Amino acid sequence: MSTLENLSSNGVRYLNDSQPTGDPSGWGLGVDVSLDAREPAVTWSREYVARVEQNLGRATAERLGIFALPDNFRLTVIVPVFNEAATVDQVVERLRRTGLPLEMILVDDGSNDGTGERIIALAEQATDVVVIRHPHNLGKGAAIRSGLRAASGEVVVVQDADLEYNPDDLRYLLQPIVAGEADVVYGTRYGHTDRQISPWWHEQVNGLITTLANIAIGLRLSDVETCYKMVRREVVEQVAGELRENRFGIEIELTARLARSRARFAQRRIRYHHRWYDEGKKIGWRDGVSALWCIFYYGLLRR
Repeated sequence: MSTLENLSSNGVRYLNDSQPTGDPSGWGLGVDVSLDAREPAVTWSREYVARVEQNLGRATAERLGIFALPDNFRLTVIVPVFNEAATVDQVVERLRRTGLPLEMILVDDGSNDGTGERIIALAEQATDVVVIRHPHNLGKGAAIRSGLRAASGEVVVVQDADLEYNPDDLRYLLQPIVAGEADVVYGTRYGHTDRQISPWWHEQVNGLITTLANIAIGLRLSDVETCYKMVRREVVEQVAGELRENRFGIEIELTARLARSRARFAQRRIRYHHRWYDEGKKIGWRDGVSALWCIFYYGLLRR
C-alpha cells in the first residue's frame, strides 16, 4: 500500500517505512550505540549521565539539564503547520538532533504552498513522523486538538514550524517532569537575557495578557502565550475533550483548564528568535483581542 493510501479512519497517516540508523559518537563512553529514531540517543542514557555526574558532580549535571530518560520513554511533538514549506524540513531535523525518542505529529492546517507535499515526503522517509491533514485552514488551536487525539507519547509538547523556538530547550522543559516535580512546564521567553530582543510592543502586549491571565486563572506565569507548553499526556487527556478554541485562544483555554485540573506547573527559560510579519508571522491584533475574551470566558467565568 502506498503512503498516501495508508490512511486510518480518523484521518491520521501512520507510516511504516524505516529510517536509517545513526551512530552518535565522540562522547567518550565506550558504549556501542546504534539507534533508530524512537530510541534515546547516547546523551539521554544512564551511562552518559553517570559519566557526567562522576566528572562534574550531580548538582552540575542537573544545572546543565543532563538526566536519563525512563525506559521506553517517548516525547510527542505536535507541530501545527500552515504554509511553512520553507522551514518545516529544518524544524524536523532540529527536533531529531535533540536525540530524544520522538513521535512528531505534523498537522498540515490547509496549507497551499506545497507544505502538505513536503511533510508527506518527510513521513515516507521515517517512522517517527505522523501526518494529519486538514482540508481547510482551521487555526492553531484546531491543529493542536487534532494532534492531541493522535498523541501516544508519555509527554506532549507543541512546536511551531517557523524556527522561532529552539528544540534544544526541550531538554530543560522535560527535566522537572521526568523528576516528578511538575505535570506541566511552560517555556518562558521573558525575564532573562539569553534571547533575541523582541519589539517593545510585543513584550508589552504579552506582558499585559499574561498578567490578566494570571489574575483570572490564579497562576504566576511570566509567558502564558508561549508555544512551548509541555504536559504529561495523562494530564492533558483529562482536558483535551473540553478544548474548543480553534485559533490562538487555545493558549489561554488550555492554561485555564490545566490549572483547574490542579496540575502542577513549572517554568523554564527558553531562547526565542522573533519572526517578522514579512517572514510569515501569522498572529495579529485580532488574536490579542481574542486572548482578552478567552481570559474573561475561561478564566473569570470558568467555562
